[in-house]
Amino acid sequence: MTVVTRFPPSPTGYLHIGSARTALYNWLYARGRDGRMVFRLEDTDRERSTQEAVDAILESMSWLGLDYDEGPYYQTQRFDRYREAVQQLLDGGRAYHCYCSRERLDALREQQMAAKEKPRYDGHCRDNARADNGNPPVVRFRTPPDGTIVIDDHVRGAVTFQNSELDDLIIARSDGTPTYHLTVVVDDIDMGVTHVIRGDDHLNNTPRQVHILEALGADRPVYAHIPMINGPDGKKLSKRHGAVSVLEYRDQGILPQALLTYLARLGWSHGDQEIFTLEELVRNFDISGVNKASASFDPDKLAWVNQQFIQAMELDALVAAAAPYFAALGLPTEDAAQLAAVVDAQRTRAKTLVEMADKSRPFFGPLAEMDEDAAHKHLRFGVAAPLRTLREALAVLDDWQPEALHAAVETAAAAHEMKLGKVAQPLRVAVTGGTASPSIDITLQLVGKTQCLERLDAALAYIAERVDPA
Repeated sequence: MTVVTRFPPSPTGYLHIGSARTALYNWLYARGRDGRMVFRLEDTDRERSTQEAVDAILESMSWLGLDYDEGPYYQTQRFDRYREAVQQLLDGGRAYHCYCSRERLDALREQQMAAKEKPRYDGHCRDNARADNGNPPVVRFRTPPDGTIVIDDHVRGAVTFQNSELDDLIIARSDGTPTYHLTVVVDDIDMGVTHVIRGDDHLNNTPRQVHILEALGADRPVYAHIPMINGPDGKKLSKRHGAVSVLEYRDQGILPQALLTYLARLGWSHGDQEIFTLEELVRNFDISGVNKASASFDPDKLAWVNQQFIQAMELDALVAAAAPYFAALGLPTEDAAQLAAVVDAQRTRAKTLVEMADKSRPFFGPLAEMDEDAAHKHLRFGVAAPLRTLREALAVLDDWQPEALHAAVETAAAAHEMKLGKVAQPLRVAVTGGTASPSIDITLQLVGKTQCLERLDAALAYIAERVDPA
């Protein structure tokens, strides 16, 4: 049997982190077994589904690298097939027309709630041949009234449902459009889905769908309902916890490989391993390793994972990934060698590509701004002489490489009987505007000779202008 999984988002908004993890689990399970993944868009909610959402979901899948073998299919293009399935159920006696008015159903619901009963359809039209009252009918599925249905879930184990708790759900509205439970079952049958891996918020839908599936003469797929993702406070992950859209994390400078690795580990484990290549995930992922308990999304842990990938990536790939973030800040990226040198120097100092680009501003063009607190603390009268000595040495230095630059700083410090750090930190503030940068020799190399000399001149002028030279 060829394994076939599916990922069927509704295009009513962005691709949520939870949905992205579901897509990943389906992708990993199919890829690890030489199977296929089907991608379809459940767009029958015409009021809420938008092309903008479709585009955002497709863009998210592409950025994550979660390719699919079939699709995208659109449910709105399959209405004829759904009508065939409804008619098959009607002809087989497994469905019936319901003519109950909205007023009758509302009154029934109120009575049941007043009696503290579970609101449910009472089967008024189920076996009533005289029910046709001229109202446009819906079609209801004839749910077995007795017995139980057991779902052998590969995450939750055996889950038993009482058929008496399930009423006769609507499978086609009065205008003929199909409802969710029918469309998802027909799609899974037609697309040969063997494994349904989805969030456990769908678990209660499963007995209804199995009834329809079996009424249409199809075999059950394997079901695996994975736990939801919660925020750090233990509540369902939502916008109040910060970014929840896949594309928001892209815009924040998270690498797709890092996000995939982090999502894979939210509810699944392989020993104590934290960082995985995609190949390792494909090789090791299995539903049996998925936990029943909900996982908590930790932005700090995601940032740590992202930092590990930034540090480990091949330089060419990292430069290609980082370049758009540099360009977004208006930093020039035309000089490939300069950009690569900056990225390589900053890879151990940034948790995201946005942070990397922002910290790299001093290495491109004139210094935009100076940290006033840093300048006040470090650019004092006592460092003017060693900085002046260093400025003179740098002006005649032809070998603008880290070893020679380090030697020049050491020589200037020694000439004034100062420790290297006592000169290096004011120098760093002078040439970068702040107190944090790569090692001083790399920093000087990246800033470049012309800018270093100009910024040292500005720093010396700043010191000279201070009212209190003490």
